[in-house]
Amino acid sequence: MLFKRVKPIDQIIATAEKKSLTRQLGAFQLTMLGIGAIVGTGIFVLTAEAGQKAGPGMMVAFVIAAAVCAFAALAYAELASMVPVAGSAYTYTYGVLGEGTAWVVGWALVLEYTIAASTVCVGWAGYVNGLLTHHGLGLPHALQVGPMDGGSFNLLACLIGLAITGLLVVGTSKSAKVNTVLVLLKITALIAFIIVALPAVKDPNFTPFTPNGWGSPMGGVGVLGAAASIVFAYIGFDAVSTAAEETKNPNRNIPIGLIGSLSVCTIFYLLVSYSAIGSVGSQPMLGPDGLALEPGTPAFAAACQGSEALVCSKEALAHVVRLLGYTNTAGFIAFAASIALPSVILTMTYGQTRIFFTMARDGLLPAKLAKIHPRFHTPHIITLITGTFVALFGALFPVGILADITNSGTLFAFMMVAVGVLILRAKQPQRPRPFRTPLPWLVCPLAVLGCLLLFVNLSEKAIVTFFAWGVIGLVVYFLYGYRKSHLARGVESD
Repeated sequence: MLFKRVKPIDQIIATAEKKSLTRQLGAFQLTMLGIGAIVGTGIFVLTAEAGQKAGPGMMVAFVIAAAVCAFAALAYAELASMVPVAGSAYTYTYGVLGEGTAWVVGWALVLEYTIAASTVCVGWAGYVNGLLTHHGLGLPHALQVGPMDGGSFNLLACLIGLAITGLLVVGTSKSAKVNTVLVLLKITALIAFIIVALPAVKDPNFTPFTPNGWGSPMGGVGVLGAAASIVFAYIGFDAVSTAAEETKNPNRNIPIGLIGSLSVCTIFYLLVSYSAIGSVGSQPMLGPDGLALEPGTPAFAAACQGSEALVCSKEALAHVVRLLGYTNTAGFIAFAASIALPSVILTMTYGQTRIFFTMARDGLLPAKLAKIHPRFHTPHIITLITGTFVALFGALFPVGILADITNSGTLFAFMMVAVGVLILRAKQPQRPRPFRTPLPWLVCPLAVLGCLLLFVNLSEKAIVTFFAWGVIGLVVYFLYGYRKSHLARGVESD
């Protein structure tokens, strides 16, 4: 039943061709686009989370996560070049695996985009709270973190989520120049961190290298558990693949942009993690039983009370530099994060609203959600709903748990895209492909297996949340979308 209704790709493309785009992006622009979308909370904040899960072994975790994302990126690029329209993996799946599966993917993407935006809200709040505290203006601890981190309500995370929502409602968007400035600001902050921390590296800080081992299914710890969390640090590469319609010579430039941005970010991530671990150490906090405590739990928050350990920090990179005595550099890194990270919140929230908008236009969600504001010309209703949840999740939950939940939906979407590439290669081999995944019968299975490996190494909370969310989604689909779908009723999408 889930695979019966397939929306013809030609029909999807026909809708997109009503508003064609100019091919003007080259390899350098695509690489910069990818770097700008990738570098964010993942490296500025999750370095501490990864250290608690894997210790110094988080360096290996960064490489594993990058490899899995690279395989998935190549699959994404092929479908994006064939179906260059809004909706991301939801749209691709609709044209290959059918409406029901597309709904499940679209529903899972809520975990990627909405929860990812909340995660960045928490990461941003950590840096701003640190900056304010350093200048004697800090909020009470109860308003700095959510209940699971020993506080009550993360006020700044909530406020930045609401502020970004307001910007999206009135139609404010980033220009290319502003985006370039923010990319350079983030990269400069990482370079400043490396320059300060790298000379302070000491070999003893790398021992033991894997204090929690390699991990176990649903354990959420070890090197693979850290890699499953670190996937969040690479989310955003699909910004390159979805620019296929605007790319000159996509067969050449898309893989350069994808692999180039992932490679540059991986090199930076390895240098940053090596410098952080080697300079101040990154051994996990242990419970009374001698085992590593799970990040984002009251027990972990209690163990971190008064601790200067890297794994306890809410502003990991600034914290390391501050411990090394470079107060001004720490302030600059915190400033750079506080200025640049809101753009990531905007991008993630924007992406979620557009996926919901596309689903509503297909009849799978109520048409009122796709209503356009008469003055601002934005889908204001779905933007307000999405933004409210982004702000609330950011206010109540810790960054690590949010990141893992985000990754559960992301990894599922990656798997479906890789499967979709293989199905289309078999069913429609003659269809034009501006970009072709190299060695698809090797790359795509590796993407699926890699995503599965990381998925089962997420925390138990994240996996249970994913399946519970999926069950809710199926109920919603069969109660509403299955009957109201434009494809089922033979109605042309708007």
